[in-house]
Amino acid sequence: MTDGNTAGPTLLCIGRVYCDLVFRGLPNLPRLGEEVFADALAITAGGGAFITAAHATTLGTHAALLARLGTDPISSAIEPILHGSGIDLRFLERAADAGPQLTAVMVLGGERTFLSRRAGTARPATLEAALHAGGARRLHIAEVATLAEIPGLLDQARAAGLSVSLDPSWDDALIRSPDLLDRCAGVDLFMPNAAEARAITGCADLDAAGRALAQRFPMVVVKNGGDGAVLLHRGLRLSLPAPSGGPVVDTTGAGDAFNAGFLGALIAGRGPEDALAQAIACGSLSIRAVGGAGLRLNPAAIAALAATI
Repeated sequence: MTDGNTAGPTLLCIGRVYCDLVFRGLPNLPRLGEEVFADALAITAGGGAFITAAHATTLGTHAALLARLGTDPISSAIEPILHGSGIDLRFLERAADAGPQLTAVMVLGGERTFLSRRAGTARPATLEAALHAGGARRLHIAEVATLAEIPGLLDQARAAGLSVSLDPSWDDALIRSPDLLDRCAGVDLFMPNAAEARAITGCADLDAAGRALAQRFPMVVVKNGGDGAVLLHRGLRLSLPAPSGGPVVDTTGAGDAFNAGFLGALIAGRGPEDALAQAIACGSLSIRAVGGAGLRLNPAAIAALAATI
């Protein structure tokens, strides 16, 4: 499957693609045996790989989605969204066992909770072709579950000459696994949020968690929501705040938008402080629409906001 792109993608984003059902306007979260009604529902494509690739594409990075998509009606319903994103889809595999993959997102008071279903294997049949695509420079792994399901993925990426970034993404079965960091050996850029960093390291103090991760990875970026983000790299510790103000519609995928901004800046050859400012700006603006990629980020607006951080 291809949308007409012939040049090799600069950024490969690998991970599962979900159909997100985003419920908003809830009086409270549902309890067992009770029913809650939402004021609004949006159906959109989700998953960290798609969201990061979509925002990176909007910002001018040639990004490809390395994933599997089902042939069922639910998977087919989000296919137009994938095509409309501008992402290079040549490495998107269609397979009956790959769907439906659903996530119910319930948004309440600026936070959200998720209920998801995975289907089939995470390994696309297109993996080898994608890793050796001309021009590819970086592989971004959107969840540690994908890494766990594809043994040897890091070795394959490194053998193909690619840098590797990883957003662990919360997974109850893996986030506190004692061998999680060992599985991630070879990652150049580790990108957890604050809760993930604390759970992975066992450090309640976020600064201590960041330092522990910096001992394992060349570069670490810890996302901390409304408090901004921290970058640790070669002895440098850089903390930048998030801008205040602006509507908060849906925080789903804000971390993935952040990833897109940071990775796009690195690929463009910009320094770590510029990359961190752009990433925070991307995450801050992405929450103004429903769905992880519901808002097409405007490069000029991103640049203007980043300049204020």
